[in-house]
Amino acid sequence: MYDLLVIGAGPAGISMAVEARHAGVDPSKILLIEKTEEHSFSIKKYYPESKLVSANYKGFEAKCTGVMCILDMTKHETISYLDKAILDNQLIVHYGETVWKLHQNEDKSFIVYTDKGEYHCKIVTIAIGILGKPNKPEYKIPATLREKALFDVTSVNITNSKVLIIGGGDSASEYCQYLVQNRNEVFLSYRKNEFTRMNEINRESLLELEKEEKVKILLGSGIVAVEDRDGKPCVKFQEEKLGEQIFDFVVYALGGTTPNNFLKMIGIEFDGAEPILREHYETSVQGLFLLGDLTAGSKGGSIIWAFNSANTAMQKICTDYLNCKID
Repeated sequence: MYDLLVIGAGPAGISMAVEARHAGVDPSKILLIEKTEEHSFSIKKYYPESKLVSANYKGFEAKCTGVMCILDMTKHETISYLDKAILDNQLIVHYGETVWKLHQNEDKSFIVYTDKGEYHCKIVTIAIGILGKPNKPEYKIPATLREKALFDVTSVNITNSKVLIIGGGDSASEYCQYLVQNRNEVFLSYRKNEFTRMNEINRESLLELEKEEKVKILLGSGIVAVEDRDGKPCVKFQEEKLGEQIFDFVVYALGGTTPNNFLKMIGIEFDGAEPILREHYETSVQGLFLLGDLTAGSKGGSIIWAFNSANTAMQKICTDYLNCKID
């Protein structure tokens, strides 16, 4: 049982773990899970080597309230600072691991499911950033189907409907599982003849749903067009035997899942486009906190904002949950 599990190992996630260490939490009781193969992936990927990592960014005041703090630094200096924070605080980071489901028990503790296992913990904090747009198909989707041809399963309430999921990765399986729970008739179209990108847990869950006749899987199926047929998506398959089929909704799971979709799927409530945040960035789910860009609005925040959000969240975590002490 971990005291604290942090999803995302960027500046916000690292500073969350550092705040916990300075509040007296043992390093063996803290776990960071990062889906990429290295920490601070967005800085490493999107910042040119010559770009200055500014403390004062987008108008956010460069005033540090917690343990971690930077001045204006080069990209290399910033990464080195974060490297040192991980090393000095003996942080445990699992790289190349993706969280796909979160369950809260009756005692308010959590089970976090990933593509490599499951973890039990008291508190979960999410620091996954706001970058990433969903991938789109090669053919054009009619503008009139904007509310029927979707790239997530949470922006529209889908219940008691005939739904086609397009894709063959983990998101496709997760969407199928989610939609079956909401009493939908679910079909899955994948262009290949076997699932090669899906983790074992999601693949087994999907195949079990097929066995129970709750999902119909169309392997080796290609889609050449989607047209508006009296307000519903008419899907034209490449295979003659599948022909044209009309659905209530088509959902694309082609990669690039947006963070908001993930947050909604794990149960966080939203007010319009923004997650509902209570005191100290706690969500509508007790013991589940958001950090960094997810607390700063649609444009995101600075690294200082990320550091400070971790300090703010840690104050409530110590007071209400872990009986620790923060300076």
